[in-house]
Amino acid sequence: MVEGSMTQGAGQEPVVRTATLRDFRVPPYAQTPVPPQARVAPPSPVPPRAPEPDTLPPAASVPPHTPTPPRPPHPGNAAVGGEQPEGYTPTERDLPVIRRGDTVQVRTAPEPSPESGDGRGPLFVVGDVHGYLDELLAALGEQGLIDADGSWAAGNARLWFLGDFTDRGPDGIGVIDLVMRLSAEAAAAGGYCKALMGNHELLLIGAKRFADTPVNSGAGTATFQAAWLLNGGQKTDMERLQDVHLQWMSRLDAVIEEDGHLLMHSDTTAYLDYGSTIEDVNDTVHAILTRNDADECWDLFRKLTKRFAFRDEGGSQAVRELMTTYGGQRVVHGHSPIPYLLGEAGPEEGEEGSGPVINGPHVYADGLAIAMDGGVTMAGKLLVVQLPLHD
Repeated sequence: MVEGSMTQGAGQEPVVRTATLRDFRVPPYAQTPVPPQARVAPPSPVPPRAPEPDTLPPAASVPPHTPTPPRPPHPGNAAVGGEQPEGYTPTERDLPVIRRGDTVQVRTAPEPSPESGDGRGPLFVVGDVHGYLDELLAALGEQGLIDADGSWAAGNARLWFLGDFTDRGPDGIGVIDLVMRLSAEAAAAGGYCKALMGNHELLLIGAKRFADTPVNSGAGTATFQAAWLLNGGQKTDMERLQDVHLQWMSRLDAVIEEDGHLLMHSDTTAYLDYGSTIEDVNDTVHAILTRNDADECWDLFRKLTKRFAFRDEGGSQAVRELMTTYGGQRVVHGHSPIPYLLGEAGPEEGEEGSGPVINGPHVYADGLAIAMDGGVTMAGKLLVVQLPLHD
């Protein structure tokens, strides 16, 4: 059962604190009994911010798309404990781990990189931020991407965020504002700062647009509002959410290929359900959000919340399936925290000890996948690294 502190329904106050491993929760409709895993205690609460006005953009009308025929689920997308119902989102009690011997932790440090043959600057990627604005500013500064004032300082460098800007941490809207500003500043300097859509962007958009509207989860009644609260939604983010933020999030791409790196948020093969090319996937995702249908948006959120497709024996096969379809020589993703992949959950409440030590990204699945979520919500590290990695 989900503990009382994490079972807020729609319309109730959210937990305003820094979320941890326990916040990988789902509403009761999606729960399936599974063996318990390690648990950690929540850090101290964060103070609320003053609210700002927000509005909701009108939904445009576009022709419906022809759904891609369903594919058999890849074994790596399944949660442990047997078959799970449709709509199921993995929780902290069924997040399997990859032990240290199965994954490579790569130390990274800022290094000068020559420009590519076409004059483009070095390529950087950023893992899940989840509202940790101060940590993001520090990590970008360490790589020389911004100056002491938080302005773009990397000339023609290329920077990709892998999604999940909000929820769990104290200032998700501040993170979005920073990324939007850096995008304009980088473009003016001859580089670029771009972002991919994470499942938490879909969750926040859904919570704002559809609130308590029931959706067909495949396992009972669900709402975006309840799912958002149960997955670390912060009241201050919702209060400060404006039309410009919603429009920006709705236009984010889901998949991109850069310099042989297939960039995506989630470690899942569910992207294959939305098209046979990168352009098809991104067009389909944009069309779904434009149509503004609650059930359709929920299905997209549910599929892009799947995880661990690249782990275990079938992991490299899943990565190759994606790259055969979309291109690239390595998949780079966020979504699943590296501390889970290492089996390091941190100390329990009241215990001595520090959080997991994360020095850099993790290369696994026969060297074909790079995990970039350093577990900043678990006292891990917010990762900003330069590609390619050499392991």
